[in-house]
Amino acid sequence: MTVFILVAGVFTGPQVWRETAARLTAEGAGVRTVALTGPGSRPADGGGAVDLETHIADVTEVIDSVVGASRPGAEIVLVGHDYGIHPVLGAADRRPRSIARIVHLDAGMPQDGVPALAAVPDPLLREEAVERAAAAGGGAAGGELPPPAREEWSRWGSTAGLSDAALDGLTALAAPQPLGTLLQPLRLTGAVAAVPSTGVLCTANGPGVEMLQVMVDVGTPAVRALADARVTFFELSTGHWPMLSCPGELAEALIEAAAGGGRLLTPAGSGRTPAHLRPFLLDVPERPRERTRNTDLYPPDGPGPHPAVVFVHGGPVPAEARPTPRDWPTLTGYARHVAGQGVVGVTLDHRLHAVTDYGRAAEDVADAVERVRADPRVDADRVALWFFSGGGPMTARWLADPPGWLRCVAANYPILAPLPGWGLTGSRFHPARVLSRAGRLPVVLVRAGRESAEIAATVEEFVAEAARCGANLEIVDVPEGRHGFETLDPVDGAREAVHRAVGAVLARLKG
Repeated sequence: MTVFILVAGVFTGPQVWRETAARLTAEGAGVRTVALTGPGSRPADGGGAVDLETHIADVTEVIDSVVGASRPGAEIVLVGHDYGIHPVLGAADRRPRSIARIVHLDAGMPQDGVPALAAVPDPLLREEAVERAAAAGGGAAGGELPPPAREEWSRWGSTAGLSDAALDGLTALAAPQPLGTLLQPLRLTGAVAAVPSTGVLCTANGPGVEMLQVMVDVGTPAVRALADARVTFFELSTGHWPMLSCPGELAEALIEAAAGGGRLLTPAGSGRTPAHLRPFLLDVPERPRERTRNTDLYPPDGPGPHPAVVFVHGGPVPAEARPTPRDWPTLTGYARHVAGQGVVGVTLDHRLHAVTDYGRAAEDVADAVERVRADPRVDADRVALWFFSGGGPMTARWLADPPGWLRCVAANYPILAPLPGWGLTGSRFHPARVLSRAGRLPVVLVRAGRESAEIAATVEEFVAEAARCGANLEIVDVPEGRHGFETLDPVDGAREAVHRAVGAVLARLKG
């Protein structure tokens, strides 16, 4: 028999699991929901304020009671949602032989010595927690963080999929979070590393399996360890609270996870060509390139001056990734393609190594653009900028105050607003919020039909704003295309879309 021990996240308690627990019980599983010690309570040992160790003890106590009451051969699956993964890992580290599997339910990968506060996406919320702790006497000694108001839950995770009634219920039942649980560092001996694990990814709140595979392929350090045969994954097309938005689907995923099911990631260097390094979908002839600092120029034939297109890669991309983005087939393919049509193609590397790096990455792009415009072979008054994927938020700078020489902004499968888990609420890198200031600047949007839900939502917001403000937007759809379709989907429809997009951009440059 499988026994699921369910641990809720910040501000929430056992009541959020009601429907999921009922589905699991109907499938013949045992279920225990952990009531974590809350504000105003005292640890069972009579100690001081409630902290992370208090919650680890709460989970450990439930594990011990299940072990004592279970039949031989019963398997315990620990499920931690959101903050709940911290006490789950702490307890599993103390009882590794008792646990068959750990499920990270839309939760991160906490590390030894790191407090749960570090995983809170919104920096303003992190600051508020520290300030409240200081006001309560400092450190983890007392104090609490009040639960969010109804309209503030999205600061803690995507509310996609929640009905109005569910959101009302979440708000009504929410309780303050003891600050010590967020501020006290997690302490692990390493024993928990031997326990198999499963990630249940809520794709309206964060990356799906394909995006994780890309992160493994490009060498993102924090993700490498997930490409392991003991680590499986499931996706749910919903926001951060699946136990409320899709309890049946969640229960099915948990049952399959307990049986060892789920998708696996492929380790980097396994002999498989990573998706981002596969050939460009067009057969584009090789052309000479000129490398200066972080920029490569692919000049066309003839003396010029010629219009130019600067191709801006996405990310975040680890600093140690090799080859660097300016050598990736998609970027070099587009640059060679436009060079063959009389336009200077430009690729570059910028320093978007984490979501906190947008400021310096944007400066890298601006600096590269000015150096390109200063090249005597380039017509400084006819330049287009073409952004990809995670480079999309940087379009905001150019849409907000487009210079006269900028003839077009293009974007392929872009992220057009900070994603829920980035903690960039209020950021200036939010293109839809400044689109009305772009005037008649042409914008070409290449939209992937099989885009992830979280990214597609940002594109929908941008398109809706374009319709509202009358922006000069042209959309090129790739109905069967995925994120990065130029190397993933080399089919006729995708090739046609590339030709249409290139044609649209070059028409603005040459017109």
